[in-house]
Amino acid sequence: MDRRSPKPFDCVEMKHAAQRKLRAEYESRKNEFSSYMEFLDAKARKSQWQNEFWAKVEAARKSSS
Repeated sequence: MDRRSPKPFDCVEMKHAAQRKLRAEYESRKNEFSSYMEFLDAKARKSQWQNEFWAKVEAARKSSS
């Protein structure tokens, strides 16, 4: 793709939309968490991708020690 041609989507708006969605979910569930960071941590722990990523980070950390 030519770098000068417009992208078929707006990366910044996509990020903002994801953040708005997370914030809306937090607002509807904030009585379950002591903070927004606790909510984000709980969401991340439910993610298979996140769990696999952090397992790789931990394995790399152990192998470099």
